[in-house]
Amino acid sequence: MGKRVLFFLLTNILVMTTIVIVWSLITRFTNLGGSFDLGADASGLGINYTSLMVFSLLVGFAGSFISLAMSRWMAKKMMKVKVLDPDGQLSNAERAVVEKVHRYSRAAGLMHMPEVGIYQSAEVNAFATGPSKKRSLVCVSAGLLNNMDEAAVEGVIAHEVAHVANGDMVTMTLLQGVVNTFVIFFARIAAILVSRLVRSEMEFIVRFAAIIVFQILFSILGSLVVSAYSRHREFHADRGGGDLAGRDKMAHALRSLQAHVSRATVKDRTDDSAIQTMKINGKGGMMKLFSSHPDLDERIARLEQR
Repeated sequence: MGKRVLFFLLTNILVMTTIVIVWSLITRFTNLGGSFDLGADASGLGINYTSLMVFSLLVGFAGSFISLAMSRWMAKKMMKVKVLDPDGQLSNAERAVVEKVHRYSRAAGLMHMPEVGIYQSAEVNAFATGPSKKRSLVCVSAGLLNNMDEAAVEGVIAHEVAHVANGDMVTMTLLQGVVNTFVIFFARIAAILVSRLVRSEMEFIVRFAAIIVFQILFSILGSLVVSAYSRHREFHADRGGGDLAGRDKMAHALRSLQAHVSRATVKDRTDDSAIQTMKINGKGGMMKLFSSHPDLDERIARLEQR
């Protein structure tokens, strides 16, 4: 799931920044929408908070839904995913992956089979993405297929199918829309206040730059909320994976991931951060707040406590 979260957050920041740049230029050179963030207000700051909140709500949710719509396409392009055609010529290993994804998808009650893909990487990872259950993608790395036994691979695939069945991308999009709304709202207020400190002829340039800077900064802070939600949904996906493939296979998959992380850490300390960053394992310390996944020990413990 980690890559799904990473792609979604990066796309969201890019989309939001693009919208703000375009809108700022439109309002600079036309009279369209000029009252969305300015106007008479009893606060004396010249900010119409109601109009600004409406603007923030519209742009915030537009950004999150555009990011959702682009998520599957972004994943394919960035990871150079090879989509496996069930009716095409596939190797035995590729066909086995497709059959596992489709078998668990049917067991999860999905009416439309997800696209299945493989990307060439030594990392042990898998992810699911897509704008809806009807247009989803389940993808595994070549490293996962080469380093894990069949039972562990089945557990990982069942986990990713559970993300699709649970509709995690849609619920994350709604949450991101709320976060975006507050990011835009407070970023524009902060930018307006900063622009008041410069001469009038520099006000637009300073406000324009400040909006982008504050929006990116607040988006990073907002990602703490999205990451916390992602960690919460990981436990649900583990439970769903256990229901689909069997709790023993799900627990075995998590232990196999844990063993791989341990081997990589001993072999090369630099590999540890590469594996943990937005992938299969959580982080420690303050960085845990930015991790999309809980610690594997905690995931295994919760699964076994069921």
